[in-house]
Amino acid sequence: MSTTTRDRTTGFRTSTKATSAQKRAPWILLAPFLALFVLTFVIPIISALFQSFTTVDREGLFGEDGVTGRFAGFDNYAIALQDSGFVASIGRMLLFGIVQVPVMIIACTILALLLESASARWPAFFRAVYFMPYGVPGVIATILWSFLYVPGLSPIVALLQSMGLQPDFLGANSVLWSIANIVTWTYTGYNMLIIVAQLKSIPGEVYEAAKMDGAGPFQVAWRIQIPLIAPALVLTTVFSIIGTLQLFAEPQILSTVAPAIDTEYTPNYAAYTNAFAFNEYGVASAQAVIIALAAFVLSFVFLALTNRPPKDERDRRKRAKRDGLEARRALQGRASTRPVVTTQADHGLQSGHVATTEGTDR
Repeated sequence: MSTTTRDRTTGFRTSTKATSAQKRAPWILLAPFLALFVLTFVIPIISALFQSFTTVDREGLFGEDGVTGRFAGFDNYAIALQDSGFVASIGRMLLFGIVQVPVMIIACTILALLLESASARWPAFFRAVYFMPYGVPGVIATILWSFLYVPGLSPIVALLQSMGLQPDFLGANSVLWSIANIVTWTYTGYNMLIIVAQLKSIPGEVYEAAKMDGAGPFQVAWRIQIPLIAPALVLTTVFSIIGTLQLFAEPQILSTVAPAIDTEYTPNYAAYTNAFAFNEYGVASAQAVIIALAAFVLSFVFLALTNRPPKDERDRRKRAKRDGLEARRALQGRASTRPVVTTQADHGLQSGHVATTEGTDR
């Protein structure tokens, strides 16, 4: 049953039924997203966590005599961490990220600064051109680049060979950087747009003040733009760190033309192999959880390092804390050594108390 009340300020009548409908409206609009989020994100994570603590026992060569599941504890995690190929893949991806992520962030930052400079011509056209590789699916991009890596098909290899060089883009020592080239080519434009959006939020008065102070283009970029786009740089770096450990499509496609890439070349590739080649879903789930934890730890460490205050601010806080401790110790020392001052009335009370005590004793 709905009731109506009259608003004293406006004189209009409002209904409690309409108010409750307004409260339900946001949840009704969010319901499709929440349903997809739970079905495609929350439930798979819970399922992977549960499956990482279980194992399957098969009777017979292919399990034709029966399959039973049981709780395995941390056995799957022990198997995953004892797998030298999986551990080596994590180390390989760490090396990949140390080299590829800074190169890509520097490249997309330079492109964004050039496109947003006052002398840039046709910035919208070049933004679309730089962003275009991101629109190419990863599988298609890897296939395209594989033709540029294979000798006999690649015009790049033919050109270098005509100059007396013998490049081997798919060799054991170079295929990792060939993959890094594909990833950089694909995602530089995407990260550039994030930085461009941050640059557009800088007020024009800041640039006018810099010009009045005589700052040149390089000084404006180094002292004004880069410090103000630091949040965008942190965001793109975190995304790149997470994406590094999730690398899968590029090595899997290149493995058909690069013998140096095995089925455990990246952590995701190793989990995929265990799940769909060996039917070891428990071990694959444990590896997936380890990958997620590694991405979380690396992202947390990076955010902790980048969110630290400047050195002078840290020194100022240390000095303030030290001065506060010294002042507290000084006050405690004064309180312990302060003499007890008694008044004449206190002496009289003390004398009377003594006399009373002596009379009682007598």
